[in-house]
Parts: sequence; C-alpha cells; structure tokens
Amino acid sequence: MSSVRRSSASFPGTYQVLGVTVEGPEMGPRVVHRVLRPVILTLSLVFVFAILLAAVCAKESDYYELLGVSREATTREIRQAFKKLALTMHPDKNPGDSSAHEKFLKVNRAYEVLKDEDLRKKYDKYGEKGLDEQQGGRYESWNFYRYDFGIYDDDLEIITLDSGDFEAAVNSGEIWFVNFYFPRCSHCHQLAPTWREFAKEMDGVIRIGAVNCGDNNHLCRRKGINSYPSLYIYRAGQRPEKFTGERNRDNLVRFSMQFITTTVTELWQGNVFTEIENAFSSGLGWLITFCSDTGDCLEPRTRQKLAGMLDGLVKVGWMDCTTQQQLCDSFQVTSGATALFPPGSSLEKQGSVLWLKTLDSREIYNQVINHLPDLELLTSDSFKKKLAHHRWLISFMFSGRSASSEYKKLQALLRNDHIQVGRVDCVADSELCQTLYIHKPCVAVFKGLGIHDFEIHHGKDVLYNIVGFARDSVRAHVTTLRPDNFPSNRKEPWLVDFFAPWCPPCRALLPELRKASIQLAGQMKFGTLDCTIHHDLCSTYNIQAYPTTVIFNGSSMHEYEGHHSADGILEFIQDLVSPSVLVLDPSSFTEKVKGRAAGQTWAVDFYAPWCGPCQAMMPEWRRMARMVSGQILVGSVDCQRFQTFCQSQGVRAYPEVRLYTGNTRQPDRFTSYNGWNRDSHSLRAWALSSLPRASVDLTPEMFRSQVLSGRDHWVLDFYAPWCGPCQHFAPEFEILARMVKGEVRAGKVDCQAHHQMCQSAGITAYPTVRFYPNLGTRRYEHSGEHINSRDANTIADIIRHRLEKLSPRLHNTAKDEL
Repeated sequence: MSSVRRSSASFPGTYQVLGVTVEGPEMGPRVVHRVLRPVILTLSLVFVFAILLAAVCAKESDYYELLGVSREATTREIRQAFKKLALTMHPDKNPGDSSAHEKFLKVNRAYEVLKDEDLRKKYDKYGEKGLDEQQGGRYESWNFYRYDFGIYDDDLEIITLDSGDFEAAVNSGEIWFVNFYFPRCSHCHQLAPTWREFAKEMDGVIRIGAVNCGDNNHLCRRKGINSYPSLYIYRAGQRPEKFTGERNRDNLVRFSMQFITTTVTELWQGNVFTEIENAFSSGLGWLITFCSDTGDCLEPRTRQKLAGMLDGLVKVGWMDCTTQQQLCDSFQVTSGATALFPPGSSLEKQGSVLWLKTLDSREIYNQVINHLPDLELLTSDSFKKKLAHHRWLISFMFSGRSASSEYKKLQALLRNDHIQVGRVDCVADSELCQTLYIHKPCVAVFKGLGIHDFEIHHGKDVLYNIVGFARDSVRAHVTTLRPDNFPSNRKEPWLVDFFAPWCPPCRALLPELRKASIQLAGQMKFGTLDCTIHHDLCSTYNIQAYPTTVIFNGSSMHEYEGHHSADGILEFIQDLVSPSVLVLDPSSFTEKVKGRAAGQTWAVDFYAPWCGPCQAMMPEWRRMARMVSGQILVGSVDCQRFQTFCQSQGVRAYPEVRLYTGNTRQPDRFTSYNGWNRDSHSLRAWALSSLPRASVDLTPEMFRSQVLSGRDHWVLDFYAPWCGPCQHFAPEFEILARMVKGEVRAGKVDCQAHHQMCQSAGITAYPTVRFYPNLGTRRYEHSGEHINSRDANTIADIIRHRLEKLSPRLHNTAKDEL
C-alpha cells in the first residue's frame, strides 16, 4: 500500500481548507472545516523553504517511521519499539529539553493509533485526517514504561494474547495456562519471575499465555476477570479452571500437570507385544524408558510431560527391569535407558531404533519429532486426484527447505476433524504453485471441492493458529481469489476483501469473514484478494487502503464502511438488500427533506468518508434507521462529494446530525444532535423525542377507571424517573405504543409520584411491563400479566398472540351480554 498521506491542508482552486478537531463539553469529537477567504500565493524563496520544511515534517510525522517499525509490524513489535523510545525520549529523562513533551506526545499518539486495529486501518486509509485527536494526549511516567509496560514481551516461552487471537488459541485443542494481569498490579509483578521460570519448565508441554487487561479490557471483562493476577487453564470445549493455590513454581507445575491426561503405560510381559503391535498398526511408534538399578530412566513427571507433548504421535511407556529382567534382556537393555521405536522398527533392523542420550523432556521431544516421518509429499500427478474429494491442509515449501517439524503434530490435532495433512515442494513442482499464485511458503486449506477452492492461512505461523484456521476454514465458505476466478462479471452477489497479509487489521478481519460466510451460506459468496500479489487487479478497483471490503452485486459495487466484525458485515448486507438509509444528493434532499409532507420527520447525517467519527457512527446510524423504520425517514449526505451543497446548508462539522420535523411551513428548520454518545439507542431516543407521544400518563384514578374497569386492552410501563434502564426503555415503549395503536392502548405510570398505586399493583422493579386485557364483564385482577421483555417487536408479538387466544372467549362474552 502506498505510504503517501493525505495532508490536512489542501488547495482546491485558490481556497485553503484546514481540518482540525474540536471537542465541547456536550459534544463528541467533530472534524471542523474552516474555509478561509481566497489568498494570493506568492512563491518567494521563503515560501518555498517553508513548503520544503513542511514536507520534511510531514514525512517525519509518519507514525510507522516515528516508531521505527515497518508497515508489516505486529502489535507486539509496535509495543516493543515504543517502549525503547519511551525509555529514552520521555520528558522525565530529558528535564532540560523544553520540546521533550511535544516530541513524546507525537510518539505516544503514534503508538496509541497503531496498536488499535480499527484506528490503524483508518490511519492507513486516510492518514491523521481520519482520526480523532483524543489518542495519545496523555502518557505515563518513565517508571511505568520501565517497570510496568509490556511485562512479558521479551519472553519467548510466554505467548502474549490479545482480543484478536485469544479464542483461536484456547480453542485449538492444546492446553493453555493463561495469566490475566494488569500493568499497575504489584502482585502481577511479584508473580512475573515465577511465571517465567514456570513457562521455561513447561515449554512444549502446554501453552503458556499472558493477557494484558490494561490493553484488552473488554476481553478480560468478557471472561469474568475481576482480580489480578488471575490464572486459568483452558481446554477446548471445556470450562476454564482457575488456579487458586499459592503462586510458586512447584504448585503451578503440579496444577497444570493434572490436565495432561494422556496415559503413560507400564509395559510388562503380559501386554507389551499387544500394545506395540496395536500402536504400530495405527501408525504410532513407542517411546519407552527402561528403569533399572543402574543407569538412568525418565522420572514419572517427565514421562507424563512427554506423553502430553507427543499425544497422537507416539505412545509413551515404561518398563521396570528389576521385575521384568528377562523382558528387558529381550530388548537388549541391561541398565536404565530410553528409546524411540518407530512403526515397523525392530532391534534386528540396524538404525531403526533411536536410543536417546538425554533426560531433558524438551531435548527428547525435539529428537523424537525430528525422527518422525515428514508430512505426505504431494506432486503434480497426485495433487488433483487426492484433493478432489477430501479436505486437506497443505504446506507449500520453497528453497528445498522442509516444513517445520512442529507441523508433524497437525495430523494428530486435526484427525477428529477429518482433515488430512500434506506438503508440496514448490521448487520441484513450480508450475503447480505458479498456477495457484503461491510464491512463498504458506499453509492452505483445500475444502474437498477440487484444487481451486482453497483458502490461504495469513495468521501467525504457530500450531494453535494454524489448527484454529483449518477448523474454521473447512466450515466456512471463503475462497482465495485470483484473476481467473475473480467475480467481476458474476450474476450472484460476492463479498470481496482486498487485503495485504502484512496488515494486522486485515488479519483480524479474516475470521470475521468466515463467520459471516457461514451465516450467509447460499445467499452470498465470499472471497479474499491479496493485493501484494494481484496489485494490478486491486488498482483496477482503485484500492488505496487495506482492508477494503466490497460487495459485487451484478454491475453494482458497494464499499463496506463500518466495524470489522461478522455482525457489522451482516447488517451492512441486510441494509443493501433492504436499505434503511436513503442516500441523498442536493436534488433529492430538496425534494424529499425540504419538500416533506405534513407530519413527516427526517433524520439526516451529513458526513465525510475520511472522517473517523463519521465512520464509527455509520453502522450505528444504519442500525438506528432500522429501529425507527415506519416512524422517521432517515437519510445521509456525502459532504466530500457534495461539498458546496453542505457548505450552503451551513454544515461546518462532521458528522452533523439533523432532525427536520413535520412543520412544512418552515422547511429549513432543524434541530442538531449535540449528545456525546452516538450509538443507535441514543440517536433513536433523540429522534423519537421529536414525535408526538402515542402513550398517555396514568394517574391512580385513570388506572382504576380506564384500565381496571374500562373496555380497552392496555399495556403499561411502570417506571421511575431516576431509573437508567427506564430511560433507555422509554423510546422503545413509544415504538410499541405506535405499533399496537388501534388494538391496545399504551400507558405509563410514574411509580415515584404514585408509589402506593405501584405497590398495590405488585411492582417491585423498574421498568415493569404489564398487559391488561379487557375480559368483558369480568373485572381483571389488579396485577395484570407480566411481560418479560424490553423489545417493542417481542412485546407486540406476545400481546397479539394473547389477543388471538382471547378472541373466541371475548366473542362468546359479547353474545352472552346480548
């Protein structure tokens, strides 16, 4: 992707437009444009020098360059780079430098933006112009960065997990022991040396992870973490187990070892040959340690560790040569020893048995893994045939180098998913790899539908990530696209994700695409296009930032703007099928908004595509439009495209949200939204507040005469003015009142003003929704029928279903009265 940034200053004609961000006490961040009067530009030497200086400054302020990282940098690399700069550039370390504060603010802002996937994507696409000016305004003391920041970033045995890869890790099938910590927690720092020692001892046995709850607050809250440090064991499909003992290394090892349930078999004369033959017939070898009075054998804990490390690859057993001396003699063992017996091996075949000269579990593991046969090699001749009807995970290799020895564990981890594992040598079969546009080492899943339906893995090259990818990919319907299968002229709708593998927001989006593809199976196809390989094709569609997600529907194209989540994508697609927001231009705005009919109300969002707050609000705006459908008309105006028109309407800030009510005598009159929160519920409450109420306020007398003794059906909202959930539910109840108007009357009871009445009605919580149907001559009980929902559609369905059941009964009552 181009590293060119759009400047915050531009010169359309001779007008200079400056983009700045302002923040008021009751307003969210808004990007404001001040249009200056025409200026005459005299290109003096001073002016030229100023431009050159500005260009240098602009280049120096590139966030990636400020941190000294590449555009491919991972979050961990960005954090490490920032820490190094913080320790040297922090104002606390430069007390004599008056510019140290401003310099460090720039570096801190760069870090705050690039560590956040959504902000990083906006920055990559729009530069600083697409951001709020809230990130990086505050920073910590030098001591914080020295002692509290990135506690485990330099520990190779400890895997730092974040929101993007946590679920894939703990559901991979491997055992994970995760330390949830907070940077300012003293107990977390006290644990750190012990956690490092423990991680080194258990390296390869289980996965040791760490989650910084300061950076991943939502993840930690979602996992129920309410104290630090919190240590949990995770196993796929099972409930997490919390460690509650004294936090020392031995206790941590003992606790984690109990979850390694792989059997270590004691071999003796009665079972040894049956056990070995059964394993060999299944393609598994045996790792056997022989224990004698002399020599060395593996201690029980080491055996159990190796059983867990080699689960599914090799059986682990031990033999007591003090009681089974004759049996040990038959294995040519006279003292303590350990050996690997691969399938088909025998003592008569020289070199077929691997005798191990170490007692270290990690060294034994490495020797065993290296001795195991490599993944099945597929060639051009066998590739098409084998992949036609079976699901495969394929490792593509280059430079004559074999796949990672860790990949040998994939077959065991994916056996229950019915995914076979193999490899392709792209040096020997270069034509095959070129046909698939595979030019570097990678892993891909072929889904059993032929050689062209596959998806390439772009996540971390670690076992847990690959396993999670393989399981998700075979269930999902996402295809890696190439020029020969790109859906440019397809009739069926396609969602295409234009991305770059080095881009962290791109990698974070891929699992969300898989989720969305499962939910939209049969309705829409999904594909990904790697713009680092197919840059000409990406240029054809003017792709300027990654990821860019586009819906192709016949001849029309729609670029997705919103949260990079499966739910966000589904909502966007739903909105394409049945648009809830009308796209307005100057002509349609004049016709529909200014020329609105009496009683019609319009909510209009004036926005700019490059504006960060506008992008954040866009999915909320669409969601709000669906929530007020049938009551308020909702539109949007692109002020980048119609800049002159927006200026003529007095729009000076983005996003500018306006409500044009049903007063046709003053078509230009509007109310601006000045609330801080721009979520769909807040926007809806504000918009609906302009409409005439459909519900009525009830007094105790009205409750007795009209609800309990009247002839209408009633639905009531019992509330208290100070109750937050009541305020949140109020606009929903107004929607309900309009939905059931003509069938059921809607009323509200203020339980603060009429406490005794609510108490008599049995109201114990707010808000409470009760349905009071008219049952003819019978006077209904005081309490009504409780409805346990705060959703207008659900409540309306419950009421109508109840009325259908009551209909025959009410008809008979009416006949009796006649």
